[in-house]
Amino acid sequence: MAAISNPFITSGKIPSAYFCDRVDECQLLVKHITNGANVVLMSPRRVGKTQLILHSVEQPAVNDHYITIFIDILRTSTLQEFTFELGKAVFNTLAGKGQKWLKMLLATMHSLTGKVTIDHLTGLPSFGISVGDIQNPIYSLKEIFRTLEQAEQRCIIVIEEFQQIATYDERNVEALLRSYIQQSSNAQFIFSGSERHLMEEMFLDSARPFYNSADIMHLDVIALDKYADFVNRQFQAYGKQITIEAIKSVYETFDGNTYYNQKTFREVFAAAQAGSPCTEDDTRQAVTGMLSEAERHYSEVLSRLALPQKELLYAIAKAHHASHITSGSFIRQYSLKSASSVQSSIKKLLSYSLVSFEAGEYYVADQLMRLFLIR
Repeated sequence: MAAISNPFITSGKIPSAYFCDRVDECQLLVKHITNGANVVLMSPRRVGKTQLILHSVEQPAVNDHYITIFIDILRTSTLQEFTFELGKAVFNTLAGKGQKWLKMLLATMHSLTGKVTIDHLTGLPSFGISVGDIQNPIYSLKEIFRTLEQAEQRCIIVIEEFQQIATYDERNVEALLRSYIQQSSNAQFIFSGSERHLMEEMFLDSARPFYNSADIMHLDVIALDKYADFVNRQFQAYGKQITIEAIKSVYETFDGNTYYNQKTFREVFAAAQAGSPCTEDDTRQAVTGMLSEAERHYSEVLSRLALPQKELLYAIAKAHHASHITSGSFIRQYSLKSASSVQSSIKKLLSYSLVSFEAGEYYVADQLMRLFLIR
Protein backbone atom coordinates (compact mmCIF):
# COMPACT_ATOMS: atom_id res chain seq x y z
CA MET A 1 0.00 0.00 0.00
CA ALA A 2 1.35 3.43 -0.96
CA ALA A 3 2.04 5.88 1.86
CA ILE A 4 -0.63 8.53 2.38
CA SER A 5 0.06 12.25 2.70
CA ASN A 6 -1.10 12.51 6.32
CA PRO A 7 -1.01 9.49 8.68
CA PHE A 8 -3.50 10.90 11.19
CA ILE A 9 -6.78 9.65 9.73
CA THR A 10 -10.07 11.00 11.09
CA SER A 11 -12.66 9.48 8.74
CA GLY A 12 -13.26 6.23 6.90
CA LYS A 13 -11.56 2.95 7.65
CA ILE A 14 -8.04 3.26 9.04
CA PRO A 15 -5.47 1.00 7.30
CA SER A 16 -3.54 -1.28 9.67
CA ALA A 17 -0.31 0.69 9.15
CA TYR A 18 -1.96 3.80 10.66
CA PHE A 19 -3.98 2.01 13.35
CA CYS A 20 -2.85 2.77 16.90
CA ASP A 21 -2.53 -0.12 19.38
CA ARG A 22 -5.78 -1.88 20.45
CA VAL A 23 -3.92 -5.20 20.13
CA ASP A 24 -5.48 -6.77 23.23
CA GLU A 25 -8.94 -5.43 22.46
CA CYS A 26 -8.79 -6.72 18.88
CA GLN A 27 -7.71 -10.17 20.01
CA LEU A 28 -10.52 -10.30 22.57
CA LEU A 29 -13.19 -9.18 20.10
CA VAL A 30 -12.01 -11.72 17.50
CA LYS A 31 -12.07 -14.41 20.20
CA HIS A 32 -15.67 -13.55 21.13
CA ILE A 33 -16.76 -13.60 17.49
CA THR A 34 -15.07 -16.87 16.58
CA ASN A 35 -16.49 -18.46 19.73
CA GLY A 36 -19.99 -17.67 18.45
CA ALA A 37 -20.84 -15.01 21.05
CA ASN A 38 -22.82 -11.81 20.76
CA VAL A 39 -20.84 -8.83 22.07
CA VAL A 40 -21.66 -5.56 23.82
CA LEU A 41 -19.00 -2.89 23.19
CA MET A 42 -19.26 0.23 25.34
CA SER A 43 -17.22 3.43 25.45
CA PRO A 44 -17.68 7.21 25.28
CA ARG A 45 -18.20 8.68 21.81
CA ARG A 46 -15.26 9.00 19.45
CA VAL A 47 -12.92 6.77 21.43
CA GLY A 48 -12.68 4.30 18.55
CA LYS A 49 -15.40 1.63 18.83
CA THR A 50 -16.19 1.61 15.12
CA GLN A 51 -12.54 1.54 14.09
CA LEU A 52 -11.84 -1.33 16.49
CA ILE A 53 -14.74 -3.32 15.01
CA LEU A 54 -13.63 -2.58 11.44
CA HIS A 55 -10.05 -3.57 12.29
CA SER A 56 -11.17 -6.76 14.05
CA VAL A 57 -13.50 -8.04 11.32
CA GLU A 58 -10.68 -7.58 8.79
CA GLN A 59 -8.60 -10.19 10.63
CA PRO A 60 -8.43 -13.45 8.63
CA ALA A 61 -10.12 -15.50 11.38
CA VAL A 62 -13.23 -13.34 10.89
CA ASN A 63 -12.97 -11.99 7.36
CA ASP A 64 -12.54 -15.42 5.78
CA HIS A 65 -15.65 -16.88 7.39
CA TYR A 66 -18.16 -14.10 8.10
CA ILE A 67 -20.08 -11.33 6.32
CA THR A 68 -20.22 -8.13 8.37
CA ILE A 69 -23.19 -5.77 8.12
CA PHE A 70 -23.11 -2.31 9.79
CA ILE A 71 -25.98 -0.05 10.82
CA ASP A 72 -25.97 3.14 12.92
CA ILE A 73 -29.29 3.82 14.65
CA LEU A 74 -28.39 7.02 16.54
CA ARG A 75 -30.85 9.10 14.47
CA THR A 76 -33.71 6.60 14.63
CA SER A 77 -36.68 7.08 16.95
CA THR A 78 -39.12 4.31 15.94
CA LEU A 79 -39.13 0.59 15.18
CA GLN A 80 -40.12 1.53 11.62
CA GLU A 81 -36.89 3.50 11.16
CA PHE A 82 -34.83 0.73 12.77
CA THR A 83 -36.34 -1.83 10.40
CA PHE A 84 -35.61 0.42 7.42
CA GLU A 85 -31.95 0.88 8.40
CA LEU A 86 -31.45 -2.83 9.07
CA GLY A 87 -33.22 -3.89 5.89
CA LYS A 88 -31.24 -1.44 3.77
CA ALA A 89 -27.93 -2.55 5.28
CA VAL A 90 -28.68 -6.24 4.82
CA PHE A 91 -29.82 -5.69 1.24
CA ASN A 92 -26.90 -3.45 0.21
CA THR A 93 -24.30 -5.77 1.74
CA LEU A 94 -25.67 -9.05 0.39
CA ALA A 95 -26.97 -7.86 -2.99
CA GLY A 96 -23.48 -6.76 -4.00
CA LYS A 97 -22.26 -10.36 -3.80
CA GLY A 98 -23.86 -11.43 -7.05
CA GLN A 99 -27.03 -12.61 -8.75
CA LYS A 100 -27.44 -15.68 -6.56
CA TRP A 101 -27.54 -13.51 -3.45
CA LEU A 102 -29.90 -11.01 -5.09
CA LYS A 103 -32.34 -13.78 -5.99
CA MET A 104 -32.29 -14.98 -2.38
CA LEU A 105 -33.02 -11.45 -1.13
CA LEU A 106 -35.92 -11.01 -3.54
CA ALA A 107 -37.35 -14.35 -2.42
CA THR A 108 -37.12 -13.70 1.32
CA MET A 109 -37.59 -9.91 1.76
CA HIS A 110 -40.82 -9.34 -0.15
CA SER A 111 -41.97 -6.28 1.80
CA LEU A 112 -38.60 -4.55 1.40
CA THR A 113 -37.62 -5.33 -2.18
CA GLY A 114 -40.68 -4.25 -4.13
CA LYS A 115 -38.95 -1.20 -5.58
CA VAL A 116 -35.47 -2.58 -6.30
CA THR A 117 -33.93 -1.02 -9.38
CA ILE A 118 -30.76 -1.83 -11.31
CA ASP A 119 -28.20 0.91 -11.97
CA HIS A 120 -27.60 0.84 -15.74
CA LEU A 121 -24.02 2.11 -15.36
CA THR A 122 -22.80 -0.23 -12.62
CA GLY A 123 -25.28 -3.07 -13.01
CA LEU A 124 -25.75 -3.12 -9.23
CA PRO A 125 -29.17 -3.33 -7.56
CA SER A 126 -30.45 -0.37 -5.54
CA PHE A 127 -32.62 -0.52 -2.40
CA GLY A 128 -35.63 1.44 -3.61
CA ILE A 129 -37.99 1.88 -0.67
CA SER A 130 -38.28 4.70 1.88
CA VAL A 131 -39.11 4.58 5.58
CA GLY A 132 -42.75 5.34 4.84
CA ASP A 133 -43.04 2.23 2.67
CA ILE A 134 -42.63 0.00 5.72
CA GLN A 135 -46.23 -0.43 6.84
CA ASN A 136 -45.69 -3.42 9.12
CA PRO A 137 -42.20 -3.26 10.68
CA ILE A 138 -42.68 -6.43 12.75
CA TYR A 139 -43.47 -8.45 9.62
CA SER A 140 -40.56 -6.85 7.75
CA LEU A 141 -38.20 -7.66 10.64
CA LYS A 142 -39.29 -11.28 10.44
CA GLU A 143 -38.38 -11.26 6.74
CA ILE A 144 -34.96 -9.73 7.45
CA PHE A 145 -34.11 -12.39 10.02
CA ARG A 146 -35.36 -15.09 7.64
CA THR A 147 -32.97 -13.68 5.04
CA LEU A 148 -30.05 -13.87 7.49
CA GLU A 149 -30.89 -17.52 8.13
CA GLN A 150 -30.72 -18.20 4.36
CA ALA A 151 -27.31 -16.54 3.87
CA GLU A 152 -24.61 -18.99 2.79
CA GLN A 153 -22.09 -17.41 5.16
CA ARG A 154 -22.51 -16.61 8.82
CA CYS A 155 -23.33 -12.92 9.34
CA ILE A 156 -22.16 -10.41 11.93
CA ILE A 157 -24.62 -7.57 12.46
CA VAL A 158 -23.00 -4.49 14.02
CA ILE A 159 -25.59 -2.13 15.51
CA GLU A 160 -24.03 1.17 16.54
CA GLU A 161 -25.59 3.33 19.29
CA PHE A 162 -27.78 0.40 20.27
CA GLN A 163 -29.02 2.18 23.42
CA GLN A 164 -31.24 4.22 21.11
CA ILE A 165 -33.86 1.45 20.97
CA ALA A 166 -34.73 2.20 24.61
CA THR A 167 -36.09 5.61 23.49
CA TYR A 168 -38.43 4.34 20.77
CA ASP A 169 -42.11 5.29 20.87
CA GLU A 170 -43.23 1.66 20.67
CA ARG A 171 -43.30 -0.51 23.75
CA ASN A 172 -41.49 -3.85 24.11
CA VAL A 173 -38.98 -3.21 21.29
CA GLU A 174 -36.22 -4.77 23.39
CA ALA A 175 -38.27 -7.92 23.96
CA LEU A 176 -39.19 -8.13 20.27
CA LEU A 177 -35.60 -7.83 19.04
CA ARG A 178 -34.34 -10.18 21.73
CA SER A 179 -36.78 -12.87 20.59
CA TYR A 180 -35.64 -12.61 16.95
CA ILE A 181 -31.96 -12.57 17.90
CA GLN A 182 -32.37 -15.52 20.26
CA GLN A 183 -33.89 -17.61 17.46
CA SER A 184 -31.20 -16.66 14.95
CA SER A 185 -28.72 -19.48 14.24
CA ASN A 186 -26.80 -17.91 11.36
CA ALA A 187 -26.06 -14.43 12.69
CA GLN A 188 -24.16 -12.88 15.58
CA PHE A 189 -24.54 -9.35 16.89
CA ILE A 190 -22.20 -6.65 18.11
CA PHE A 191 -24.14 -4.07 20.11
CA SER A 192 -22.08 -0.89 20.23
CA GLY A 193 -23.06 1.99 22.48
CA SER A 194 -21.66 5.27 23.77
CA GLU A 195 -24.03 5.83 26.69
CA ARG A 196 -22.53 3.33 29.10
CA HIS A 197 -25.11 3.69 31.86
CA LEU A 198 -27.96 2.98 29.42
CA MET A 199 -26.14 0.02 27.88
CA GLU A 200 -25.36 -1.42 31.29
CA GLU A 201 -28.98 -1.08 32.35
CA MET A 202 -30.07 -2.85 29.18
CA PHE A 203 -27.66 -5.79 29.43
CA LEU A 204 -26.94 -6.11 33.17
CA ASP A 205 -30.40 -5.58 34.65
CA SER A 206 -32.01 -8.99 35.21
CA ALA A 207 -35.46 -7.49 34.53
CA ARG A 208 -34.55 -6.42 30.98
CA PRO A 209 -34.90 -8.72 27.91
CA PHE A 210 -31.23 -8.48 26.87
CA TYR A 211 -29.92 -9.48 30.30
CA ASN A 212 -27.04 -11.97 30.08
CA SER A 213 -27.38 -12.26 26.30
CA ALA A 214 -23.91 -11.07 25.26
CA ASP A 215 -20.28 -10.80 26.36
CA ILE A 216 -19.44 -7.34 27.70
CA MET A 217 -16.44 -5.28 26.53
CA HIS A 218 -15.54 -1.82 27.86
CA LEU A 219 -13.30 0.29 25.60
CA ASP A 220 -11.21 2.94 27.34
CA VAL A 221 -8.97 5.59 25.81
CA ILE A 222 -5.58 4.49 24.50
CA ALA A 223 -2.88 4.88 27.17
CA LEU A 224 -0.72 8.00 26.85
CA ASP A 225 2.57 6.11 26.47
CA LYS A 226 1.23 3.97 23.62
CA TYR A 227 -0.40 6.88 21.86
CA ALA A 228 2.71 9.09 22.26
CA ASP A 229 4.85 6.34 20.74
CA PHE A 230 2.40 6.09 17.82
CA VAL A 231 2.49 9.86 17.18
CA ASN A 232 6.29 9.96 17.33
CA ARG A 233 6.64 7.07 14.89
CA GLN A 234 4.28 8.67 12.39
CA PHE A 235 6.11 12.00 12.47
CA GLN A 236 9.51 10.32 12.15
CA ALA A 237 8.36 8.14 9.25
CA TYR A 238 7.80 11.33 7.25
CA GLY A 239 11.02 13.05 8.38
CA LYS A 240 9.24 15.30 10.91
CA GLN A 241 9.50 15.77 14.68
CA ILE A 242 7.26 16.62 17.63
CA THR A 243 8.06 17.08 21.32
CA ILE A 244 6.66 14.77 23.99
CA GLU A 245 5.32 17.86 25.79
CA ALA A 246 3.23 18.74 22.74
CA ILE A 247 1.81 15.21 22.53
CA LYS A 248 1.02 15.14 26.25
CA SER A 249 -0.64 18.56 26.08
CA VAL A 250 -3.09 17.46 23.37
CA TYR A 251 -3.81 14.14 25.08
CA GLU A 252 -4.64 15.87 28.38
CA THR A 253 -6.66 18.62 26.70
CA PHE A 254 -9.04 16.05 25.19
CA ASP A 255 -8.89 13.42 27.97
CA GLY A 256 -7.29 11.00 25.55
CA ASN A 257 -10.24 11.15 23.12
CA THR A 258 -9.03 9.39 19.98
CA TYR A 259 -10.92 11.48 17.44
CA TYR A 260 -9.79 14.87 18.73
CA ASN A 261 -6.25 13.64 19.31
CA GLN A 262 -6.12 12.50 15.68
CA LYS A 263 -7.74 15.68 14.39
CA THR A 264 -5.28 17.92 16.26
CA PHE A 265 -2.20 15.99 15.19
CA ARG A 266 -3.53 15.92 11.64
CA GLU A 267 -3.50 19.72 11.61
CA VAL A 268 -0.11 19.95 13.34
CA PHE A 269 1.42 17.37 11.00
CA ALA A 270 0.17 19.21 7.91
CA ALA A 271 1.86 22.44 9.05
CA ALA A 272 5.08 20.82 10.31
CA GLN A 273 8.40 21.52 8.59
CA ALA A 274 11.30 19.07 8.50
CA GLY A 275 14.05 20.00 10.93
CA SER A 276 11.79 22.10 13.17
CA PRO A 277 10.11 20.09 15.97
CA CYS A 278 6.44 20.81 16.62
CA THR A 279 5.83 22.27 20.08
CA GLU A 280 2.96 23.03 22.44
CA ASP A 281 2.53 26.38 20.68
CA ASP A 282 1.83 24.53 17.44
CA THR A 283 -0.75 22.27 19.08
CA ARG A 284 -2.45 25.26 20.76
CA GLN A 285 -2.73 26.99 17.39
CA ALA A 286 -4.27 23.86 15.90
CA VAL A 287 -6.85 23.63 18.70
CA THR A 288 -7.65 27.34 18.36
CA GLY A 289 -8.27 26.81 14.65
CA MET A 290 -10.57 23.86 15.37
CA LEU A 291 -12.53 25.99 17.85
CA SER A 292 -12.91 28.78 15.30
CA GLU A 293 -14.25 26.33 12.72
CA ALA A 294 -16.75 24.87 15.21
CA GLU A 295 -17.87 28.17 16.77
CA ARG A 296 -20.87 28.72 14.52
CA HIS A 297 -22.16 25.18 15.04
CA TYR A 298 -21.78 25.30 18.82
CA SER A 299 -23.42 28.73 18.98
CA GLU A 300 -26.41 27.39 17.08
CA VAL A 301 -26.66 24.44 19.47
CA LEU A 302 -26.66 26.79 22.46
CA SER A 303 -29.28 29.04 20.88
CA ARG A 304 -31.74 26.13 20.88
CA LEU A 305 -31.41 25.49 24.61
CA ALA A 306 -33.57 27.00 27.33
CA LEU A 307 -31.66 29.23 29.75
CA PRO A 308 -31.59 26.73 32.66
CA GLN A 309 -30.27 24.03 30.31
CA LYS A 310 -27.62 26.36 28.98
CA GLU A 311 -26.54 27.40 32.48
CA LEU A 312 -26.23 23.78 33.60
CA LEU A 313 -24.23 22.88 30.49
CA TYR A 314 -21.77 25.69 31.27
CA ALA A 315 -21.53 24.51 34.87
CA ILE A 316 -20.75 20.92 33.87
CA ALA A 317 -18.16 22.15 31.38
CA LYS A 318 -16.42 24.20 34.07
CA ALA A 319 -16.50 21.31 36.55
CA HIS A 320 -15.14 19.00 33.81
CA HIS A 321 -16.54 15.93 35.61
CA ALA A 322 -19.52 16.92 37.73
CA SER A 323 -21.11 14.84 40.48
CA HIS A 324 -23.96 15.57 42.90
CA ILE A 325 -25.29 18.24 40.56
CA THR A 326 -28.51 18.71 42.55
CA SER A 327 -26.63 19.36 45.80
CA GLY A 328 -26.76 22.77 47.39
CA SER A 329 -23.00 23.25 47.11
CA PHE A 330 -22.99 22.60 43.33
CA ILE A 331 -26.00 24.84 42.78
CA ARG A 332 -24.42 27.69 44.79
CA GLN A 333 -20.99 27.29 43.20
CA TYR A 334 -22.37 27.69 39.68
CA SER A 335 -25.28 30.06 40.47
CA LEU A 336 -27.97 27.67 39.31
CA LYS A 337 -31.64 28.15 40.16
CA SER A 338 -32.77 25.09 42.09
CA ALA A 339 -32.46 21.31 42.39
CA SER A 340 -35.73 20.79 40.48
CA SER A 341 -34.51 23.03 37.65
CA VAL A 342 -31.25 21.07 37.47
CA GLN A 343 -33.15 17.75 37.41
CA SER A 344 -35.36 18.77 34.50
CA SER A 345 -32.44 20.36 32.62
CA ILE A 346 -30.13 17.36 32.91
CA LYS A 347 -32.80 15.09 31.44
CA LYS A 348 -32.95 17.32 28.38
CA LEU A 349 -29.17 17.59 28.03
CA LEU A 350 -28.83 13.82 28.24
CA SER A 351 -31.59 13.30 25.67
CA TYR A 352 -29.87 15.77 23.31
CA SER A 353 -26.58 13.81 23.78
CA LEU A 354 -24.86 17.01 24.87
CA VAL A 355 -24.00 15.51 28.25
CA SER A 356 -22.98 11.95 29.12
CA PHE A 357 -23.15 10.16 32.46
CA GLU A 358 -20.66 7.57 33.66
CA ALA A 359 -19.47 6.28 37.03
CA GLY A 360 -21.60 8.82 38.89
CA GLU A 361 -20.30 11.81 36.94
CA TYR A 362 -21.69 14.06 34.22
CA TYR A 363 -19.47 15.52 31.50
CA VAL A 364 -19.85 17.35 28.21
CA ALA A 365 -19.96 14.59 25.58
CA ASP A 366 -18.02 16.59 22.97
CA GLN A 367 -14.58 17.53 24.33
CA LEU A 368 -14.10 20.34 21.83
CA MET A 369 -17.45 21.79 22.80
CA ARG A 370 -16.33 21.73 26.44
CA LEU A 371 -13.32 23.86 25.48
CA PHE A 372 -15.63 26.22 23.60
CA LEU A 373 -17.86 26.58 26.68
CA ILE A 374 -15.09 27.26 29.16
CA ARG A 375 -13.14 29.62 26.90
